[in-house]
Amino acid sequence: MIGRISRTTAALLVFAVSVFPVYWMVLTAFKPTRDIQSATPTFLPIPITFDHFGTAVAAKGFFSFWRNSLLVAGGAVLLALLVALLAAFAIARLQWKGRRGFVLMVFIAQMTPWEALLIPIYVIARDTGMLDTLWILTLVYFMMTLPFTIVTLRGFLAAIPVDLEEAAQVDGCSRGQAFRKVVFPLLAPGLLATSLFGFITAWNEFAFANVLIIKDQDDRTLPVWLSSFNNTFGTDWGATMAASTLFMLPVLLIFIVLQGRVTTGIVGGAVKG
Repeated sequence: MIGRISRTTAALLVFAVSVFPVYWMVLTAFKPTRDIQSATPTFLPIPITFDHFGTAVAAKGFFSFWRNSLLVAGGAVLLALLVALLAAFAIARLQWKGRRGFVLMVFIAQMTPWEALLIPIYVIARDTGMLDTLWILTLVYFMMTLPFTIVTLRGFLAAIPVDLEEAAQVDGCSRGQAFRKVVFPLLAPGLLATSLFGFITAWNEFAFANVLIIKDQDDRTLPVWLSSFNNTFGTDWGATMAASTLFMLPVLLIFIVLQGRVTTGIVGGAVKG
């Protein structure tokens, strides 16, 4: 009984610590400026104001930065899924020389801190003329999400019995048709989980977006745009929090809608991963 109470208390504490910053962000977005700057904090936005959201939406480049983030995140996810699906199939279903070494390289790539590669990637982008383009961000985010996508899909494929494919081939399907008609539908939770992870990674990334897009301000993404509310005259905290709330909404809505399948995908991919 005592152990159960302790676990519940610890879980509630972790939940509170995790959720409070998000609550404070949303709260500040709806507070009048005088309450934000007040020395006495308030935990309810009374009165409520939407002025900060108007400032955020009216900011220069709002819609173009949203478009850029969607293009970069969506492109990186699609590329990662395509390449990872082929790589995961080769690892889980085929026997070939160097297979174990390839898997080891994937795990090493997954554990590598990408910030350590910031300068080398910048030099490569500069020398190849890819600076200040959305293509370089798409490729970087694709490389970031690829290892996790391979590992997760490999675990999911390993959990699907080979007998299902063999039965489909006995019924007249080729190996490609068996994969497309039998295995691919069973991969839906894994594909959703890895897609959401890749999208969140690309959607939230700041360092590479800030360094690789320098001259062409119109090609910047939303995380960099958020820093525009901080200038030499100070920080507009109300507009910053309103913009951050809007920035959070797409991922939050997607996760709420797909929560069950995403959880199933992550757990299923880890079982034999």
